[in-house]
Amino acid sequence: QVQLVESGGGLVQPGGSLRLSCAASGFTADMYAIGWFRQAPGKEREGVSCITRDASTYYADSVKGRFTISRDNAKKMVYLQMNSLKPEDTAVYYCARRWRSCGPTLSEYAYWGQGTQVTVSS
Repeated sequence: QVQLVESGGGLVQPGGSLRLSCAASGFTADMYAIGWFRQAPGKEREGVSCITRDASTYYADSVKGRFTISRDNAKKMVYLQMNSLKPEDTAVYYCARRWRSCGPTLSEYAYWGQGTQVTVSS
């Protein structure tokens, strides 16, 4: 059974940090790109970052220089280190997989997790 499970969200003050985790199971995770996405209330889901099977990384302009994506294929984990968090980063964060490479089209990603809430507020 293919599953992606996010964790690590929480409440953090502006300027703070969080590390999100995405645990993959039920498939050969190192054959897939894994993307992180977020959805704020009343807004569409948007791409945040993605890491390919060979660890090439991509970031949305809004998070470049603040977020870092990484993967540990042995543990079947993908991480999103989020630093210098801003209130506008508040959203539910999701991970999902795409065959081999990253791409901009959300519909090409599958097996979305249940999401983890990130709230940035003082």
